[in-house]
Amino acid sequence: QVQLVESGGGLVQAGGSLRLSCAASGSIFSSWPMGWYRQAPGKLREFVARITGTGTRNYADSLQGRFTISRDNANNTVYLQMNSLKPEDTAVYYCNARDIRPIVAIDYWGQGTQVTVSS
Repeated sequence: QVQLVESGGGLVQAGGSLRLSCAASGSIFSSWPMGWYRQAPGKLREFVARITGTGTRNYADSLQGRFTISRDNANNTVYLQMNSLKPEDTAVYYCNARDIRPIVAIDYWGQGTQVTVSS
């Protein structure tokens, strides 16, 4: 019953910035970790960033400090601020919410938003 809707993707020149948003609804809890993944054509989905319910942030090493994840629990929204974008950042970006359970976690995904960075 969890729904995630991404927005904010688009076309941008290398060096530019974009801010992605993920609006969550349904049976979601602020304690759940949420994050962003991306998938480029012909490649596997890869981890981008994650933020826990307590505000701890994790990023893919390859980002080198260019991206910042944040969340607004009051609005059930997660953001990804992307700066200094590079052509290799081009991908479909997916929002993720993880229901932490005692044995197995359950992941929920949005439909994705396209980010295209031109050189």
